[in-house]
Amino acid sequence: MSWQEDYRRKLTTADEALRCIESDSRVYVHANAAFPQVLLEALARRGPRLHNVEVMHLLSFGEPHYTRPELDHSFRHNALFIGPNVRKVIQEGRGDYIPIHLSEIEGLFEIGQVEIDVALIHVTPPDRFGYCSMGVSIETSLTAARCARRIIAQVNDKMPRTWGNSFLHVSEIDAFVECSQELPQLPRPEVTEEHIAIAKNVSELIDDGACLQTGIGGIPDAILPFLKDRRDLGIHTETISEGVIPLIESGVITGRRKQIDPNKVVLGFVLGTNRIYDFVNDNPMFEFRPNSYTNNALIIGQNDRVVAINSAIEVDITGQVCSDSMGQVFFSGFGGQVDFIRGAARSRSGKPIIALPSTAKDGALSRIVPRLAPGAGVVTSRADVYYVATEYGLAYLHGKNVRQRAEALIQIAHPKFRDELYEHCEQMNWFRTLRTVEAR
Repeated sequence: MSWQEDYRRKLTTADEALRCIESDSRVYVHANAAFPQVLLEALARRGPRLHNVEVMHLLSFGEPHYTRPELDHSFRHNALFIGPNVRKVIQEGRGDYIPIHLSEIEGLFEIGQVEIDVALIHVTPPDRFGYCSMGVSIETSLTAARCARRIIAQVNDKMPRTWGNSFLHVSEIDAFVECSQELPQLPRPEVTEEHIAIAKNVSELIDDGACLQTGIGGIPDAILPFLKDRRDLGIHTETISEGVIPLIESGVITGRRKQIDPNKVVLGFVLGTNRIYDFVNDNPMFEFRPNSYTNNALIIGQNDRVVAINSAIEVDITGQVCSDSMGQVFFSGFGGQVDFIRGAARSRSGKPIIALPSTAKDGALSRIVPRLAPGAGVVTSRADVYYVATEYGLAYLHGKNVRQRAEALIQIAHPKFRDELYEHCEQMNWFRTLRTVEAR
C-alpha cells in the first residue's frame, strides 16, 4: 500500500478518531502553539462517556476544554509545566503537577514509568515522501508520540514545516483529522525601562562567538537589541523570540563558532506571532530537536561560551532560586532552567545567569529576599548559581561564601530594601556589620 492510500484510509473525523480513548487511560497532548484544538474539542465532547482519564502536557496555548468543572469526573490534568490556561485548575486542586527537569521528561515515557495510551498531536500535511512535520513544537511531544500505543494527528495546512528531528511518517500515525487553522499567537511582551536596564547589564557578559540560550519575555526581548555589534553568535536553546530575526538577517547570529551543530539554530519549540512562524517555515537554519537533546547539559556544555539566561520569582540572600511557585502556590514549572544553568557551567567560558527585576508588585516587594517565602520550592540550588542580574547590576556568586554572596546580592537589590537585607544578615551572625561595604 502506498503512503497516500494509507493516509486516505486513516482519514476520519475528530469524534470518530477519539472513540479509541477509554476510561482510566492516559492521554498526552502536543504542547505550546501546537495545542491541537480540534481534537481537544472532540475530547471534551466525549467526556460524559468517560471517567478518570489523565491528560498530560507541557505549556500550552488554547482552550483546555477538558478542564471544565462539569468534566471533573471525566478528566484530570497532570501538568508537566503549569501554563496560564491551566494555572487556576492546579491551584484549585482539580489537577496535578509533576516537578521535573525538562530534559528528564522523555525518559519517563521511554522506560515505561509513564505509559501513554493515546497521543494527540498537531502536524503538517505529509510531504511527497509521506512525512508529517510536528512543526513549531517538538519538545517532549515527538518522543511521547513514539512511545504512545496510539497516535491521533490533527493535520493543519497552516502548520509550518520545520527541519530537524521533527517528523513522523504516515505509517506511524493511526488516525488523521484534517483542519485549516491559524496557530495561536503570543504577542511580543512589553519591554519596560527596568527590562532594558537588566538587559544592558546582561549584555556585557555576551562576547563575540557566544552561544545563547534565551527564552520569551520582556528581558530576553530587551537583551537582543544590545547585541547588534557582536559577531558570530550562536543559539542552542529551548525556544526563541522574534527578536532573533533581525540578528539573523544582519549576520550577527550565524552559529559559525559553535562546536556542535554549527551554522544551526538548535531549539525545541517556537512560540510567538506569525512573523516567527513564517520565518522558521521550511528554513534549514533551524534545527528542531526533542528536549532530551536541546536540554541535555552534557550536549549544551560541548559548545564554548554558552550564555544561559533564565528568570526567577525570587532569590534568597544565599543564592537559592525559586522559579516555579509563589510560596506553596504552584505557578509554572521547573522547565529547563537547571538544564541550561548546568550546561552553561560545563561550557568553556560559559556564563549561567539568573536575571530578574529587583522588585515585584510595582515596587512593593523585593525579589531578593532574606529567606524564600514559606513553602517556596528551590528550582536552582545555591551551589548552581553563578551570575544574578537585576537593573542595579551583576552579582557573581559561584565559589563565594555566604557572607560574600550576601554582600554581592545586597548591592543589586533595590536600595529601599537593602537595610532589611543587612539586618537579616546581622541577625544571622554572618558578620558583625556589613554596612561598611557601601563605604568602600
